[in-house]
Amino acid sequence: MNELNFVIIGDGTRIAYRFDGEAGKPVLVLSNSIGTTLHMWDGQIDELSQHFHVLRYDFRGHGGSSAPAGAYSLDRLGRDVIELLDALAIGRVHFLGLSLGGFVGQWLGVHAPERIDRLILSNTSSHLSPASYFDERIVATLQAPDMSETAEVFLNNWFPARMVAANEPVIEEFRAMLLGIDRHGLAGLFAAVRDADLRRPIALIPNPTLVIAGEHDTVTAASHSELIAAVVPGAKLVVLPAVHLSNVEYPAEFMRTVLDFLG
Repeated sequence: MNELNFVIIGDGTRIAYRFDGEAGKPVLVLSNSIGTTLHMWDGQIDELSQHFHVLRYDFRGHGGSSAPAGAYSLDRLGRDVIELLDALAIGRVHFLGLSLGGFVGQWLGVHAPERIDRLILSNTSSHLSPASYFDERIVATLQAPDMSETAEVFLNNWFPARMVAANEPVIEEFRAMLLGIDRHGLAGLFAAVRDADLRRPIALIPNPTLVIAGEHDTVTAASHSELIAAVVPGAKLVVLPAVHLSNVEYPAEFMRTVLDFLG
């Protein structure tokens, strides 16, 4: 089952998902960054699917999922995952989330730890501020004539300047992804990040947890990863010499770190 499939969850939202790999293997859920689709993980699928039944999905507001109007919440994004797993009759999974996906991973570790085996939180934070920044991004996103300026802001935050300047093929791929994002969906997810604060609750996460930081990350600073690793009991921290999308910039090192942890 490698094509895009859909479930309708409790509030009527359509969530797009796909599987890669053999059904009998342990399930690994991949959760991506704001502004991307499940194709953010394309470079990892061949290797991951040798070991896992890989489940990817699009956030509400992004990709093949529907984009309900209004602000989204981290609680809603977390329950989207639970309802997706319930619809697919999947009990427990490994979970790897990057950026916003890492926020969702933290939420799951706090609120639904019985559904998670091992938890990987990559290039993420437990709180981003100030709220006014996200309010400004929401207004700018909704008022802009198109997504081109927003796309360039993201690309410059996600990748080293040399990659953006060279306009490498992967930059073009992510630019196309960003240009295709629904502006209302992006605004909804900005609101979820704005309102999220997991700094205290993550002390409750009981799952074995790996935190991956980007040494040069300007979105979710390495210090944020260090804080998560210090608060989540027994968490392990690995720092890669990356900016924000560690899986894209350092794919071999990222994959080795992930597979070593999932064992």
